[in-house]
Amino acid sequence: MDLQGRVIAETAERSGTSARGEWKAKDYVIETHENYPKKMVFSVFGEDRLKRFNIQVGQEVMVSFDIDAHEYNGRWFNSIRAYDVRLVDPASIGAPVGQAAPVASAFSAPAAADGSSQGGAQAPFPPQPEGEGSTDDLPF
Repeated sequence: MDLQGRVIAETAERSGTSARGEWKAKDYVIETHENYPKKMVFSVFGEDRLKRFNIQVGQEVMVSFDIDAHEYNGRWFNSIRAYDVRLVDPASIGAPVGQAAPVASAFSAPAAADGSSQGGAQAPFPPQPEGEGSTDDLPF
């Protein structure tokens, strides 16, 4: 899976020794650029990857990652581990990439006082003739 965003935080580097030898890992948090931004924490495992990716807070990156889960004492925990991190040109943020043309909303163009609409868009509810016996302004 891939996710693009800006690195907004990092944790302290962790290290230890396992049966396979020394290891190092570090966590980073990225935030997407959507209408409702999402945040994701991911881990980079291995000293060689930490040096190769050289991730800095404030960078725009594309993270390729795997999701896995493990059980500990009857509880389950997710693990999001990055296997590739690429820098993204900050100028490309917000540029339309394969997006369709914007769809005109029925509510985007207000109707004129005479009931006609502007720009050829149709009003969402045509005006009701006076004297139908209804005192509310609901369209149904």
